[in-house]
Amino acid sequence: HYIKKLSDREMLTYRVEIIPVEVVVRNIAAGSIVKRLGIPEKTPFNPPLVEFYLKNDELHDPIICEQHIYAMKLAKPEEVQKMKELALKINDILKEFMDKHGIILVDFKLEFGRKDGEIVLADEISPDTCRLWDKETGEKLDKDRFRFDLGDLMEGYEKVLKKLKGEG
Repeated sequence: HYIKKLSDREMLTYRVEIIPVEVVVRNIAAGSIVKRLGIPEKTPFNPPLVEFYLKNDELHDPIICEQHIYAMKLAKPEEVQKMKELALKINDILKEFMDKHGIILVDFKLEFGRKDGEIVLADEISPDTCRLWDKETGEKLDKDRFRFDLGDLMEGYEKVLKKLKGEG
């Protein structure tokens, strides 16, 4: 969990006990949900969808439901509820922030942990963990550029940076 920036390349963080569940918030259909359920890309979700994935590389991070989380003793019901609440609050803040800068927040992944009995955000929020589209052009500005050979990944990230700085 982030405490403060130490330099351009370093930050101070709290050590947390990671909950091995990825929480994905989806505002618009894209990526795996399109493939998995046949929902047309760009279909808006209102309210946003919250999905859970087991953090397990060998199993390719399968989608799971809350009951799986409880059965596997990964988190208690009140912890899952807190993760959902935090994820949706982060979504509200991030979606509005990105919109003001000409970026559509399509979806993003969060990871949480436990610190002194509290559920806290335990991983970065960056273009690596978000699906971002240019509000005017629909251009994909995230890892999909790499996944689908849509252009230079760093160019997309630089466009995000320029927009966030008010330069693009």
